[in-house]
Amino acid sequence: MEKLLNVDEAATMLGTSSRFPRRLIAERRIRFVRVGRHVRIPASAVDEFVLEGTVEPIVLTWRAGRVA
Repeated sequence: MEKLLNVDEAATMLGTSSRFPRRLIAERRIRFVRVGRHVRIPASAVDEFVLEGTVEPIVLTWRAGRVA
């Protein structure tokens, strides 16, 4: 079974305050699990959220003073 994180643990993984994961949950922007009245976030959901938001740099190639 996958590790389930509480909101504070997810915030630590993301490097944010606990308000940010709570907002992600409220806006349904991240997967979460309800355990009774508690909310838990699968560790893989945090990884997926980070991957979806990752922006790769643009690689520029220079030819004769122009950008290709």
